[in-house]
Amino acid sequence: MDRREFLKRQAKGALLLSVGASGLWVPLKGLAATEPDIAKVKGSATAATRAAVELLGGMKKFVKPGNRVVIKPNMSFSRTPSQASNTHPDVVKELVVMCKEAGAGKIFVLDHTLAPAKQCFEISGIKPAVDSVEKNLVFAANNSSVYQEVPLTKGENLTQTQIVKEVLKSDVLIAAPVAKSHSATGVSLSMKGMMGLIWDRWIMHRQDLDVGIVDLCTVLKADLTVIDGSRVLSTNGPNGPGKVLKENTIIASRDMVAADACAVDSFIWYGRRYKPGQVAHIREAHRRKLGRADIENLNIKTLTL
Repeated sequence: MDRREFLKRQAKGALLLSVGASGLWVPLKGLAATEPDIAKVKGSATAATRAAVELLGGMKKFVKPGNRVVIKPNMSFSRTPSQASNTHPDVVKELVVMCKEAGAGKIFVLDHTLAPAKQCFEISGIKPAVDSVEKNLVFAANNSSVYQEVPLTKGENLTQTQIVKEVLKSDVLIAAPVAKSHSATGVSLSMKGMMGLIWDRWIMHRQDLDVGIVDLCTVLKADLTVIDGSRVLSTNGPNGPGKVLKENTIIASRDMVAADACAVDSFIWYGRRYKPGQVAHIREAHRRKLGRADIENLNIKTLTL
């Protein structure tokens, strides 16, 4: 990755929102008034995933013919879909189908797994689901040779890290996390999920983890976020087993922060309700203007199938 490409990646966040002279958030000019900031759809995993992306204008808004696309689900644990530690295989499959329909040239479904990759891919159901569309799209980034050192020029604590090379070469990054609790950060959603695209995630645990997550997302900022709330691991995340809520909900947005904030607000965590501002990395990302956590001021389109 040359300097030009790096600066292009760093600037992606600025294409989503602009800040007016008054300091208030304002929509970027050219964003169609009919397209919401957040799409929230209740229904089966497959149908709700497609409908949520369609409410944002469809996959062709994000993926152009010939694009290299990286889809980043949670598939790091050897857990079944019903245990909700990984993204539902139907969500990942439908995203692959939609990317192919949009004309993607290359599609990579990537994660740096914590358990043995083969077990994760098979037990999660993600590899068989994706293989039914096209084989050889699911990869484990479990070897240091597939990473490249990258400076995080906007990082406050984390100032450099090793990122999967294929992500740096991609035209489109799609975050596809499952909605789950996390013992260190409260929740694990799209921003926290970006840790699965770096080599040394443990260094982030040796500093302020929430600040490090935001530092990481100054470079790893998804073009499209699709949060799988078909099942929500409400307690004992990220690995589980824990209490699983059957919410049958998919949340999609161009804005990772807004998507994560909506997920926090939409589900019960640890037996109670929380506001987005109570989650440190969501609050910090909003403060640093990586996206918006003030979902009460956003256009949220809801749909039940």
